[in-house]
Amino acid sequence: MLNGKKRYNIFSEELKRVFGCRVHRISVDAGFSCPNRDGTVGNTGCIYCGGSGSGSFGIIRGASIAEQLEHGKEVMTRKYKAKKFLAYFQPYSNTFATPGRLQALYDQALAVEDVVGLIVGTRPDCLPAETLDVLASYARKTYFWLELGLQSHLDRTLSLIRRGHDFASFVRGIKECKARQIKVCAHIILGLPGETREEMLAGAQVLNDLGVDGVKLHLLHVMRDTALADEYQQGRVRILDRDEYVGLVCDFLELLDPAISVQRLTGDGNRDHLLAPLWSLQKFEVLNTIDSELVRRGTCQGSTFDVRCSMFKREDVLQPRTSNSERRT
Repeated sequence: MLNGKKRYNIFSEELKRVFGCRVHRISVDAGFSCPNRDGTVGNTGCIYCGGSGSGSFGIIRGASIAEQLEHGKEVMTRKYKAKKFLAYFQPYSNTFATPGRLQALYDQALAVEDVVGLIVGTRPDCLPAETLDVLASYARKTYFWLELGLQSHLDRTLSLIRRGHDFASFVRGIKECKARQIKVCAHIILGLPGETREEMLAGAQVLNDLGVDGVKLHLLHVMRDTALADEYQQGRVRILDRDEYVGLVCDFLELLDPAISVQRLTGDGNRDHLLAPLWSLQKFEVLNTIDSELVRRGTCQGSTFDVRCSMFKREDVLQPRTSNSERRT
């Protein structure tokens, strides 16, 4: 800890500043599909994604948006003394519908008492102009974040994990969101097959260069009934141990622009379906170990961040990918 606070720009502190009280996310399933499952770009999904969508356990399926939120409010109030809530459209691709349907679903969430904003998770290839305009309208009138799954900046990895889009799609999505003043939180997975430590850490520089507003770091989970599970059980995939992951996260944070909001540092896996790593079930122990390691090092988010280097690399690396590279101000 540093002066009683985390050594990184933790999202919960932003929520306290904005709302003046404890605010919690409530995940809701709005019945969306995914272009990587319905045949638009694929029909098998990413190799790590199960049949119910990533991170979707604990959601009451089949209930209305309002019912899901009311149930979540009761749980979060009892467990965490939360007073306000954000509706988190999480499973699958939550912009993969017509603008009219999106507006109807988002409005249902905002109509629930004490729901003070929206978080919408989606893919960078599910952001046509008319959808972006809808998202921008919510960004103007309520507290709003768009979560974009990148997972890796390496096209070879995106192909290996069967994402169904390339890095250039993510860059385009970021540019379109920035043009509309939509805050974006990028998802990155550490420990993906075939990536070196240096390649994973280079992801921090990529996020700096693109000027993302937030980041969620996930460790690679192996869930039952996934293509990744088959590879793991045949000994073809190696999973990071806890010390490796903690060290990697700390290195990543040290490279990361301190202005970027850190919204997650480890993933949640349903214990009934998780094959590996089992150490990830001890979430708070992992987070405490990350905190302790930063204290031991005497470092914090952005310790090795160099804005001049970031600007140079943005010109040098991203310009070939996009025709109108933007500089962070």
